[in-house]
Amino acid sequence: MRLDKLLSNASNLTRSQAVKAIKQGDVLVDGEPVTKGASKVTEDNEVRYLGTLITEPKPRYYMLNKPLDCVSANRDKNSLTVFDYLLVPRRDQLHVAGRLDRDTTGLIIATDDGQWSHRLTSPKHEHFKRYRVTLAEALTEKAKLALEEGILLEGETKPTKPAMVDVLEPDLINLSISEGRYHQVKRMLEAVGNEVIALHREAIAHIELDTSLEPGKWRELSPDEIDLSKP
Repeated sequence: MRLDKLLSNASNLTRSQAVKAIKQGDVLVDGEPVTKGASKVTEDNEVRYLGTLITEPKPRYYMLNKPLDCVSANRDKNSLTVFDYLLVPRRDQLHVAGRLDRDTTGLIIATDDGQWSHRLTSPKHEHFKRYRVTLAEALTEKAKLALEEGILLEGETKPTKPAMVDVLEPDLINLSISEGRYHQVKRMLEAVGNEVIALHREAIAHIELDTSLEPGKWRELSPDEIDLSKP
């Protein structure tokens, strides 16, 4: 890894501040000053910044109960984002694994582990996402069967993969899907003649939204939740 990247990743320095610190001789590698940010270092090297040992930070994984009317982005000029609630260091290095629309609430996962988030969200891994869906009208048996078989959405040429549907009340269902097409849940219900009034994500794969988290609150994922080998 580049020395300047390691320093910025493992400290509160920006990349440009890290480059400046290195040029000034504030960083020692195996006891010797190294003044080029592009210099390569490995985990076998001892890196110190102003005497403090610098090590590659471990990947971070968080769950957040997304409130209504905030957006799944790192920054937004006009609205609060999930990262305005997730008050942790180096938030700019995190990304959302599985975005939600502004008017959708529930489970958001943020991480700086790109490979892990790809495995979690890629349709080829078929990790189901479960949503609690409040409908404008009672779900008919015909509509339920259509959702479970897969339906062709407007403007697309390939039907959705089969969904899992659990009817909780006539106008309240749990819908689980393994894809992430644009506005998919809303479009699926529209395709069967219904309308989504409220949408709340309860789970992604085996990761369940912690029911103790109020909207806007967050916590780190547990080792079991991070383990994507679980069914």
